[in-house]
Amino acid sequence: MTDLNKALGDINSIRRQMARSTEFRGYGPATLAATGLFAVSAAVAQARWLPDPAAHIPFYMAIWISTAMVSASLIATQMYARTRRIHSGMADEMIRMAAEQFLPSAGAGALLTFVLFAYVPSALWMLPGLWQITFSLGVFASCRFLPRPMVAAGAWYLLTGLFCIALADSRALSPWTMGIPYGVGQLLVTAVLLSTRPETEDES
Repeated sequence: MTDLNKALGDINSIRRQMARSTEFRGYGPATLAATGLFAVSAAVAQARWLPDPAAHIPFYMAIWISTAMVSASLIATQMYARTRRIHSGMADEMIRMAAEQFLPSAGAGALLTFVLFAYVPSALWMLPGLWQITFSLGVFASCRFLPRPMVAAGAWYLLTGLFCIALADSRALSPWTMGIPYGVGQLLVTAVLLSTRPETEDES
């Protein structure tokens, strides 16, 4: 049993090493483009129903957090099915690796949101910028197993986040400080994936 356990451990180590050296193809371009459209739709909804977001922060947060949750659920569901199809035997390792790269930044963004809402409500105008900056860190962390041009998407989110912080007041809560960065950013991610995908790979 000791030899068997050692052999199984060695196999798992080899699979992990192979996963780390393989470009991840679990993100579907069409799905990511759809999340960009979700962001634009959320911005339109905010512009129509929430003209003064600074006075209705819980409603503002509900719009964007629900949009993020729907987008994340769609990406995760499609990524699971796509990774099973494309990476087959290494699917579990590839999914685990993708989660390990992106989840820390997502968790940091969630904690920042909670802390500002609970303890520093006067600084809630910073949320759009902080969300985009933490998202950029997730993109940068994922670049090691994604196509090299993906660093441009990370840079985009970092710059838009810094721009929102530089506004330094409630203008940062404009619907377009979220709609434009995420709408354009997700389309940029889509373009990178489409331009680097193998010819035999589908777009879903």
